[in-house]
Amino acid sequence: MAVATQHRLSRDQVIWSFGPHLEPVLEVDPGETVTFETNDCFTGQIRSEDDLVTGIDMARINSATGPVAVRGAEPGDSLVVEILDVRPIEWGVATLIPGFGQLIDQVRSPVTRLFEVRDGLVRMNERVAFPARPMVGVVGVATDGEELSNGLAGRHGGNLDDHLHGKGARIYFPVRQPGGLFAVGDMHASMGDGEICFTGVEIAGEVDIRFDLLKGRHATWPVTELADRWVPHATAPDYAEALRLVAEEAARLLVDEHGFTMEDAFVFLSVACDAGVAQACKPAEGFGTIARFGIPKLDACPAPFRP
Repeated sequence: MAVATQHRLSRDQVIWSFGPHLEPVLEVDPGETVTFETNDCFTGQIRSEDDLVTGIDMARINSATGPVAVRGAEPGDSLVVEILDVRPIEWGVATLIPGFGQLIDQVRSPVTRLFEVRDGLVRMNERVAFPARPMVGVVGVATDGEELSNGLAGRHGGNLDDHLHGKGARIYFPVRQPGGLFAVGDMHASMGDGEICFTGVEIAGEVDIRFDLLKGRHATWPVTELADRWVPHATAPDYAEALRLVAEEAARLLVDEHGFTMEDAFVFLSVACDAGVAQACKPAEGFGTIARFGIPKLDACPAPFRP
């Protein structure tokens, strides 16, 4: 059942990149809710297994609906985006793209696979079905300088492609332009950690978002809060560098927000927290690897930022 939201944006109201000069299509107050209609990552260009990625307009990839400005959001704040619901339509696609992914030399490509999505299940074929795990891949805000296509991830979010970004997730974005200017797209009915063929089950749908602000406090990268843990992110060309960056981010939050020493933060991240990967499709020239750290909610560190 759809959440009763106060505003709705059409999937025709989209951006194709995140930069410093975005113009809002809607302005809301903290606490307000918006339903975003989203396109699939191919913007409807692939509708059957006969449609291949080599035959589409690659300039029309990963549209993001928005952006929405939140009144009072200023640089130095965190824009808090709570995902209230994610509702995919009843079919989606996954593709193999020439030159992309760890197994690409062992398969024929391009290939398109069509999936049925119904009653909480994703059906791949007559033998294979698995639980749907709806989430959104592109979640981001305006940057403080460079303009980045929606295919790229960075400190602004962007193509963050983390399967944790489904119903119930709260994402803290560092605000770098007045209003924050949030946009969302690239829904998946399911996506595995790594997303090694460079697609999940790409699908259109609707996502309900509640906006809030955390004044005067922010991280360097987007940080996600879940019911049982909080999760910093970082991206870099290879996993080793992305892991170093996300470890530094996690340790800084533990030290600055929760009073850990750097030595204790280092040990705690090793003995009680989980390093992980959101996306690591290689080879994929020009695209980074997204690392994350899962930090359990304890009395000593109950959230990304101290209450």
